[in-house]
Amino acid sequence: MKKKDLVVLVGVIGIIMMMILPIPAWLLDVLLIINISLAMIILLIAMNTKEALEFSIFPAMLLITTLFRLALNISTTKLILGEGEAGSVVATFGSWVAGGQIAVGFIVFLILVIVQFIVITKGSERVAEVGARFTLDAMPGKQMSIDADLNAGLINEQQARERRSKIEREADFYGAMDGASKFVKGDAIAGIIILLINLIGGFIIGIAIHGMAFADALSTYSILTIGDGLVSQIPALLISTAAGLIVTRASSEGNLADDITKQLFSYPTLLYIVAGVITMLGLFTPIHFITTFPLAILLFIAARRMQANLTKKMVEAEQHEEEQQIEEVRSPESVINLLQIDPIEFEFGYGLIPLADTQQGGDLLDRIIMIRRQCALELGLVVPVIRIRDNIQLKPNEYVIKIKGNIVGGGELLLNHYLAMSPGFDDDSITGIETLEPAFGLPALWIDELTKDRAELSGYTVVDPPSVVATHLTELIKKHSHELLGRQETRSLVDNLRENYPVLVDELIPSVLTVGDIQKVLVKLLKEKISIRDMVTIFETLADYGAYTKDPDVLTEYVRQSLSRQITQQFTSQGETLRVITVGPNLEKKIAESVQQSEQGTYLALDPVSTQSMYQKINEQVNRLLQMGQQPVVLTSPAIRMYLRQLIERTMQDIPVLSYSELEPNVEIQSVGVVNL
Repeated sequence: MKKKDLVVLVGVIGIIMMMILPIPAWLLDVLLIINISLAMIILLIAMNTKEALEFSIFPAMLLITTLFRLALNISTTKLILGEGEAGSVVATFGSWVAGGQIAVGFIVFLILVIVQFIVITKGSERVAEVGARFTLDAMPGKQMSIDADLNAGLINEQQARERRSKIEREADFYGAMDGASKFVKGDAIAGIIILLINLIGGFIIGIAIHGMAFADALSTYSILTIGDGLVSQIPALLISTAAGLIVTRASSEGNLADDITKQLFSYPTLLYIVAGVITMLGLFTPIHFITTFPLAILLFIAARRMQANLTKKMVEAEQHEEEQQIEEVRSPESVINLLQIDPIEFEFGYGLIPLADTQQGGDLLDRIIMIRRQCALELGLVVPVIRIRDNIQLKPNEYVIKIKGNIVGGGELLLNHYLAMSPGFDDDSITGIETLEPAFGLPALWIDELTKDRAELSGYTVVDPPSVVATHLTELIKKHSHELLGRQETRSLVDNLRENYPVLVDELIPSVLTVGDIQKVLVKLLKEKISIRDMVTIFETLADYGAYTKDPDVLTEYVRQSLSRQITQQFTSQGETLRVITVGPNLEKKIAESVQQSEQGTYLALDPVSTQSMYQKINEQVNRLLQMGQQPVVLTSPAIRMYLRQLIERTMQDIPVLSYSELEPNVEIQSVGVVNL
């Protein structure tokens, strides 16, 4: 057995022996001082712990100190009743508190006992009980959180073991505190009983046995009783306070003093208010200003110093943050952050800052929210967050739009002007700065406020700069939507569909197709501006035909045919005739004969002469329809649609190519041109 173990064992046995053996007065004085010192040590430790588990031995210490205090009470009671004295410590406490007035000392002692018993002890007991209950109730949730972090790789097995051990120790600690707090309550009750015994028993013994006069007996035993009660109850009060601090202490990065100074004295403005109120009390109430002014001045000075310290800390924090940023830039790991590319970026010169600054009336952020909603409704695509930043390398009124770091569009804006687009005939009275509308490349004019109303009366389409930017951004997102849909974004769409159609998703993924296969099909649809919002129909079709082929081109054709109603409504209005450019039989036959089969799938191997001739004839028909103000649409058979699309998408990407199977039977079709070889 170690020496420290032997000391503790002898100490506990000595406490028990104190209840039986008589103790001389000089030794009792030493033990009473030790009791007071021990209580002060426990209180200071409780004030300096950051969390309850740092003083996990406290429940056992509470029991030992309570037992030690009861042993001292018994020893002093034996001396008081047997010899009419209890040492200099008890006598000093009794005389000092009573101050020559026994009634006052007795009342002070009773108040002390009541405060400890009703306020501190009862409160600590309740808090310990509730803390134990909530700690036990929270254990399953904490265990699940640890398991989740371990499975996610956020912590290792050793860290998980340590956190589980901490949870178990917390439960044990609060359970032990709940039981130990009952000893404090019992100690307070025992103190009151011992007080009555010493007072009544000593009074009787003093008169009957020692032959003391009534007044002498009352004075002697009252002082000794009050002294004994104070000597025992003051350490009890300190330890009860320590128990309350331990069980009410929340986890923190500092001790009690740090938390008080940080949290209670972090609001200098409030101290100014308190100082003002105290000053008003001294000026407008019977309270003399000599009493209130010093405190008000002290609060004012403290508030000034606190405000200066807070300002200094803010400056130091900013400097520290700047230094950290500089260090991060210098560190080799900072290069990794440069590899991150934003899906969509909108950069502008400093002259266009009012567009994005809400304090200057800019509503660009609100318009971008509406753009994302519009794209979700029209394309079924969740557009990523658009990064908005100013760029001093651009011209003051210039802006650029980037997709994955590459510029896909841009333009210049005049904030104090309006963009006016001609209705087809020009009005010579409408003058302005000639430009091109950035979204569609139409000729337009930048006009001022005075010309705006006249231009609208002349039939011009007049829009403000934010609308120009919003339209341009919307069109570019629609044009490049297929570049924004990766596998991660596809997984998000699949998870969203799974919430309402779990059977459909589980049947398709992963047994029939992978997320990558589905992403390829969705990208091909978006590339031809076909909405993927109807994910149920798309997944139903892929589930039907995915077992027969994994070719994304073929699967896309099946999906397009399933979306025939949507495609028909996209290119025709209710009761409207669809005017199309049809593909002649010779060209269809030529394309069908040029389809080659390989291990990677089918591809079109059309000779260059035929390809050039086809380009020229399709371009002639398209230009003729555009001059007539009509939207050109190429119509062909389902067998060659995807191959014809592959041919013309390089030079005529915006020209839709449809097949007969993608149109509803009730739609009226009118051929306005034929492409043939």
